[in-house]
Amino acid sequence: MQISRELNLQQFDFWSSAKNHSFTYTELRGLEIALEDLYPDGCTETQINDLFWFEEELLCDFLGLNYEEYLERE
Repeated sequence: MQISRELNLQQFDFWSSAKNHSFTYTELRGLEIALEDLYPDGCTETQINDLFWFEEELLCDFLGLNYEEYLERE
């Protein structure tokens, strides 16, 4: 059985290292738009979590952020 729901990233319950991201509320809103374009049919919670866990540099690119400066926030 598959259950789908619409959820914004500010409400997403990240796990493992993904919950340590340093994106602001505004940046999360921007990432929602980018991810909706990247995954027009939606994606799984695991896909979202993995992006924030393993692909922070890519997410920074989506936002036009310097990855090194982003890392200094932590």
